[in-house]
Amino acid sequence: MAKDFSARLNEMPEGWLQAMGVTITLATKDEVRAELITGAEHMQGYGIVHGGVHCGLIESLASIGAALFALPRGQHVVGLENNTSFIRAVRAGVKLRAVATPISRGRRTQVWEARVIDEDDRVVATGRVRLLCLEAEQALAGEQVKGVLHPEQTPGSQSHS
Repeated sequence: MAKDFSARLNEMPEGWLQAMGVTITLATKDEVRAELITGAEHMQGYGIVHGGVHCGLIESLASIGAALFALPRGQHVVGLENNTSFIRAVRAGVKLRAVATPISRGRRTQVWEARVIDEDDRVVATGRVRLLCLEAEQALAGEQVKGVLHPEQTPGSQSHS
């Protein structure tokens, strides 16, 4: 079985996952799973979960899995496309589960798909994310890429701009 990085991700002191209350329950190069209990911070004006929450959750899980596959090859990943479909509205107080798995993992790009499921096992959102694999020496927005899964990075030492 592939190494599980979920504990390391959940130790991050800040970031999108923490702000949204996402708990990573499994993080390997072949599958990433997470849970989220919806609250007021996730709602849009009609009292349902904002679509951006589903998009962010799907992209986060795909990015984590893609990074775990790419890092041993000396690469980093960044999202190129996120195509998310909203299937069913979700209200506050619902426990959501999400799972992402790879469809294609090439040298330059990866494609991952994900499902978000409610506590009644109904699919509430699906998504497909295409990610670009960057070589280690490539800069992103003018700086070297580092993140919580990078071998030289430890939880709590990530800089945020």
